[in-house]
Amino acid sequence: MKRFFKPVEKEGSFKKPALSAPSSSAPADGGSAGAAGEGEAGGKPEKKEPLKFLTWNANSLLLRVKNNWPEFSKFVQFLDPDAICIQEVRMPAAGSKGAPKNPGELKDDTSSSRGEKQVLMRALSSPPFKTYQVWWSLSDSKYGGTALFVKKQFQPKKVSFSLNRTASKHEPDGRVIIAEFESYFLLNTYVPNNGWKDDENSFQRRRKWDQRMLDFVLQLEKPLIWCGDLNVSHEDIDVSHPDFFSNAKLNGYTPPDARDCGQPGFTLAERDRFSKILSQGKLIDAYRFLHKEKDMERGFSWSGNPIGKCFHISGAEVAS
Repeated sequence: MKRFFKPVEKEGSFKKPALSAPSSSAPADGGSAGAAGEGEAGGKPEKKEPLKFLTWNANSLLLRVKNNWPEFSKFVQFLDPDAICIQEVRMPAAGSKGAPKNPGELKDDTSSSRGEKQVLMRALSSPPFKTYQVWWSLSDSKYGGTALFVKKQFQPKKVSFSLNRTASKHEPDGRVIIAEFESYFLLNTYVPNNGWKDDENSFQRRRKWDQRMLDFVLQLEKPLIWCGDLNVSHEDIDVSHPDFFSNAKLNGYTPPDARDCGQPGFTLAERDRFSKILSQGKLIDAYRFLHKEKDMERGFSWSGNPIGKCFHISGAEVAS
């Protein structure tokens, strides 16, 4: 979930913070991570299904392997999560040009794609990642995509890749992975950005997504743990300057509906729809449950936007 933003006064005014110690919630440069629910106390009884979760928008897993893998590996080794949810994998799906793609497999039909796949798989075959089984849901190009790592000792009953839980069908751009375990569902999502302009169809795309997400949580027969980049800052406490971002505009454009005005991810329409998903789905924001005060010192980002820097701290939305 997007947590807060920091306005940029001039180009180059933002300095990337130094890497945090392993106990921090930030795994490495350019990511967002959060953990929920250790579920182990005392003698640490044997777990029958994942109880500790890590979620990270990697903004290109290949780049993270090339630039930040020692730091991320140390963080994973320290935290020892049972499941890792990755968003923005940005690796293309298997399939030659003009042919149907396989979103569940990495592309390797060209020399460059084979080389990139080898780099990535070599990293994932080294400790601590070799103890995890990996599922992919990928886009046709180097855009979007999600990955789910689950320790091999835990076998999901079913893994699917769309909100209607059809195992063989993937969401466009590889935005969803759902793992069903005995007592809950684990959902990993890369939610579409709302965008700035209605005429770009991004508002409609986000409205449809939010409605589908609501339908999804209402028909579940088990509790849900929802991880990922949810592309929304839910409450005023989640942004550094609520008024600034509520009134933000891109190139002076004002949407026809006032509820669509403001920074994408912090418009009233998005926040209200997200509130509805949480309330009707009986979900709680796990991060805000633990951190009830405004916490501007937590989290960082690799990227900016026309209005300001976007900071992420991802967590899990957990069914109550």
